Amino acid sequence: MRRHALLLMPITALMLSGCLAKAMVDVATLPVRAAGKGVDMITTSQSERDEKRGREMRKQEERLGRLEREYGRAMDDCEEGNRRACDRAQNIYAEMQQIIPTLPRAPRDQ
Repeated sequence: MRRHALLLMPITALMLSGCLAKAMVDVATLPVRAAGKGVDMITTSQSERDEKRGREMRKQEERLGRLEREYGRAMDDCEEGNRRACDRAQNIYAEMQQIIPTLPRAPRDQ
């Protein structure tokens, strides 16, 4: 049994030295990797800013579309004599006027 243990010791030592070397490399490179991740988390690339702006614009356009549909329904009810619908249409129109200037303009045909 001692012979088996003596035979396994060199193999075990080689395996442990590889693990220790890997652990030492991981410990040594940890500050560099952490700093790199921190910088990456702090900075925002131009493409990320463009994507965020595009999402915001789409949300505003979707909101404007919903408001236009609500406004049309409220105006139909208003024309039928519903005073509350007229007030609601007026509020919807005011909200639409706040959103419209924030949207990009379509290029004009020449």
